[in-house]
Amino acid sequence: MKILKTQTLCGPNYWSIDHPHLIIIHLDLEKDNRYSDEIPDFYEGLREILPNLTQPKYQDFMTKVKNGILMSDVVLHIALELQTLAGMPVEFGCTRPSSQPGVYRVIFEYKIAEAGRYAARAAVRLCHRLIDDGYYRETELQKDLQDLQEIFLDAQLGPTTEAIVREAESRGIAWKELPARHVIQLGYGKNQRRIQASQTDGSNVLAIEFACDKEGTKTLLDAARLPVPKGTVIQSLDDLEPAIDDIGGFPIVLKPLDGNHGRGITLDIQTWHEAENAYEFAKQESKMGSIIVERYYKGNDYRVLVVQGKVVAVAQRVPAHVVGNGRSTLVELVEETNRDPRRGMGHENMLTRIEIDRQSIDLLEQQGYRLDSIPKSGQICYLKATANLSTGGIAIDRTDEIHPENIWIAERAAQIIGLDIAGIDITAPDISRPLREVDGVIVEVNAAPGLRMHIQPNEGKPRNVAAPIVDMLFPPGTSPQIPITAITGTNGKTTTTRLIAHIMKQTKKVVGYTTTDGTYIGDFMAEAGDNTGPQSAALILNDPTVEIAVLEAARGGILRSGLGFNRCDVGVVLNVSEDHLGLQDINTVEEMAEVKSVVAKVAQKYAVLNADDPLVAAMASQVKAQVAYFSLNSDNPIVNQHVAQGGVAAIYESGYLSFLKGDQIIRVEQMANVPLTLRGLAPFMIANALAASLAAYVQGVTIGEITQGLRTFEMSVKQTPGRMNLIPYESFHVLLDYAHNRASFQAILEFVRNWPDGKRIGVVCAPGDRRNEDFIELGRLAAQMFERIIIKEDEDNRGRERGDVAKYIEIGVTQENPKFDYEIILKEPIAIETALKEATSGSLVVIFPESVKQVLALLKQ
Repeated sequence: MKILKTQTLCGPNYWSIDHPHLIIIHLDLEKDNRYSDEIPDFYEGLREILPNLTQPKYQDFMTKVKNGILMSDVVLHIALELQTLAGMPVEFGCTRPSSQPGVYRVIFEYKIAEAGRYAARAAVRLCHRLIDDGYYRETELQKDLQDLQEIFLDAQLGPTTEAIVREAESRGIAWKELPARHVIQLGYGKNQRRIQASQTDGSNVLAIEFACDKEGTKTLLDAARLPVPKGTVIQSLDDLEPAIDDIGGFPIVLKPLDGNHGRGITLDIQTWHEAENAYEFAKQESKMGSIIVERYYKGNDYRVLVVQGKVVAVAQRVPAHVVGNGRSTLVELVEETNRDPRRGMGHENMLTRIEIDRQSIDLLEQQGYRLDSIPKSGQICYLKATANLSTGGIAIDRTDEIHPENIWIAERAAQIIGLDIAGIDITAPDISRPLREVDGVIVEVNAAPGLRMHIQPNEGKPRNVAAPIVDMLFPPGTSPQIPITAITGTNGKTTTTRLIAHIMKQTKKVVGYTTTDGTYIGDFMAEAGDNTGPQSAALILNDPTVEIAVLEAARGGILRSGLGFNRCDVGVVLNVSEDHLGLQDINTVEEMAEVKSVVAKVAQKYAVLNADDPLVAAMASQVKAQVAYFSLNSDNPIVNQHVAQGGVAAIYESGYLSFLKGDQIIRVEQMANVPLTLRGLAPFMIANALAASLAAYVQGVTIGEITQGLRTFEMSVKQTPGRMNLIPYESFHVLLDYAHNRASFQAILEFVRNWPDGKRIGVVCAPGDRRNEDFIELGRLAAQMFERIIIKEDEDNRGRERGDVAKYIEIGVTQENPKFDYEIILKEPIAIETALKEATSGSLVVIFPESVKQVLALLKQ
């Protein structure tokens, strides 16, 4: 077996709305296209290499393996199990046959995309070995798991960021890691907030500067009569001795002025020799070269977390240490301590491994020990002078014990420095007594404090300190979201997207929208191209100037990557017809409807559905949001029943676009006054106007704003390129439209047949990735539409041989009318020039172009 193709989905998709992160592998079983019970010792080999599969929850799967299932199903379960064993528990998955014999689609969940793809390859490799050799070496499995764990650790968020992100997720707030400096965006558009660990986009830059300047911080706090250590700053070793004298002699503390995370700090220095060594140690960790000399205050190390001026948690930090047992050396005790499964490297786990360094050896010597010493049972031996968790320390929750006066002191300190989130370090014998009574002091005020000690203390109650941070970022009454309207369908998506965006602009807000011809923010194009996938949606949703998002969602993007957002306010489904069938294993119009329904299913407020299209109307039973219907038929029974039950709808009645709400008929605008509908002569454009107006109406846009939008939206090349662009040319007209499927040809047909006078000439083609029968049908419809046809081909024939598309269109034309007047000219420019020369006064030349830009350039010549 072999993997033919791998896809990574990152949003709601055809396979699942609730599991947006999926890997899809297209697996060719080749010679392994047989059942597991036909393979000698396969069941036994699988049990041996993955003993976890013998657990009760896997009983059903293992029974199927024993009785016989395809390798595609086995690969699915192994890919899930490998990720779970590596610390990334996942459960969702399924398999489906593809249109190619022996090729299956294996779909499964991932936590980290790279790990999911690796698990797919490893699962196939494991099955191969079991089939060919009857076993998979334990060393190979361990290597797979080690690689997966490394991927997991590399991609893992830090504990502080992780806590805030998970709290945001629990509130339905979308998040994304930005491509620079590990910054996380919470929410969308103008309402987004950004964090870097516990530093926020609201953190005061001047306050952060003060917090980094330890001496400046101490000066400010001292001026406010808050208790701080007596000390000074020196620049050279020559200044050290007089500085010690100035603060009253030993014991002292030396630390870099610009240090953090306990780096370069030496506590409880008792002698001049120790002071010299401590000075050199601090100098190595200082970028500025400035060293703080402070009086050493005995007591416990406390961290008080202050968020938005309020104390939310207190932890006592205990330096890294081991406890003697009377048998083991210090090295052995450290090794035993590090075997605690809660300890890991850096911030990967609840605790950090203890590393023995020069400072550890010196500290042990001060306590009378060497590395090979055997401490007495119960004897505590400290290996670090500072109590940072990042160097192996532990935390004890003291939130319920802090004295009210000390709360007041900590809150004042945070506000004096100006930090929205601050970690106040206090040294005191007992935090439950006022600092003034126990000679306690504020040692430091930290910007971007770590949250791990509060979330996962070793002793005491865990504190959800992420909650007040998210409360601060998004206070009551504010939203992290911006209004999102998503649009899909077979035809009319881009026009409807542009019209909705234009109507939304009447509210005077900045609208960002994506279409098949570009991504726009306000009045300007941000990126050219066919931009209807998740990356284009992200460009809009990540932009802090965007207040409203209108996002076109095409079939290809949904199938390739999923939607670029987990939810939208309004999801619009215009229609579903036979287009793109046979691509990406979507072979029926019903399957295509299922693809399009993803947009309706993620809608939170309203799903706007076409009541005239049975496949679209049926989606109402699958959505969670309220439904709003639109219809060209003023007496549509679905609409009538819906409105009678209190629903809202948009209909075309007596020449008007009207809303139905309860007993009300709200006439919005006469279609003859709407340029988009070509004075009401283009029914499919009226349908687009109904959908767009309704999508705006259910979001609170006023009737006046909708009317203004409808009246000022024109079918120009600039506003809707390639969408019913009717252009005066000499004594006749040219119509440009991207119609490329049966439904869009039928829509154009109605308009062309009503052309008042002159010859109707069509320059006809379709993209090469359609089925042969689709081209034949288009040729048949073209023969019904025009009096003369010139058949051309796109320059990019999407894998088809030159002339192949034209051949099948020709078959359709001649099937409809064997005597029809047509000609095949494959090159688009020559075909268009020929049609223009043949046109007489009053004629209509309809061009289905590959590129509107190129056709416009040709017309200008």
